[in-house]
Amino acid sequence: MTALILRAAKGVRWYVRELMGDSRYERYVAHLSATHPGATVPTEREFWRERHAIEERNPTSRCC
Repeated sequence: MTALILRAAKGVRWYVRELMGDSRYERYVAHLSATHPGATVPTEREFWRERHAIEERNPTSRCC
């Protein structure tokens, strides 16, 4: 029973992280390391700052 609850909790955690975009930085770092091994990896703060700047310059579908 405990294993089932832990598995469900991990699934919910994964879903929420994907839905909210929390895992984007980790995926970007993995992609950067695999395709551009010599490239400088930005900090998480720099990554999110650039991502938000791109969204502001090129707004896509959003509520406001």
